[in-house]
Amino acid sequence: MENVKILEHPLLQHKISRLRDETTGTNEFRALVEEIAMLMGYEALNDLPTENVEVKTPIETCKTPMLSGRKLAVVPILRAGLGMVGGITALVPTAKIGHIGLCRNEETHQPEERQIVVVAPMLATGGSAIAAINFIKQHGGKNIKFLCIIAAPEGVRVLHRSHPDVQIYVGHLDRELNEDAYICPGLGDA
Repeated sequence: MENVKILEHPLLQHKISRLRDETTGTNEFRALVEEIAMLMGYEALNDLPTENVEVKTPIETCKTPMLSGRKLAVVPILRAGLGMVGGITALVPTAKIGHIGLCRNEETHQPEERQIVVVAPMLATGGSAIAAINFIKQHGGKNIKFLCIIAAPEGVRVLHRSHPDVQIYVGHLDRELNEDAYICPGLGDA
């Protein structure tokens, strides 16, 4: 499927395996979610715009790339998505959180679009992700990515079908949803 990227980095897979383990305690679980979000964010944000700026090093002045523009907004799907916010904002500390995707330029008084990253630990049926993205689009958001740690194939398909323009990043694609709509093998309730 176009715009769907299954991330297979060994470090990411190792951390997801630790996350799944029923013996993983609450503190380690939270830390792992944040670390996984950071690794996924590193991959998903590889197209942020940059511009060359002048920087004075201890040796000389040079032009070097830095992030440009309005950067991005992180929109967690509550409640579990909140655990992923820290990982993304560790990469981009200036990111806005929970912003719908538009803000007013103080000079032109026109709305400006941000890169929007919707985060959730799990993508099961896709209903919450679709509702969140629908809401963002209704309020003018256009440049949207979706990051989840674990996904069921059914959820990926329905999200991609509903929003083919949204780039979807999946830490691990699990086997299926069971009859109770839980991801298998899954990780329990994030």
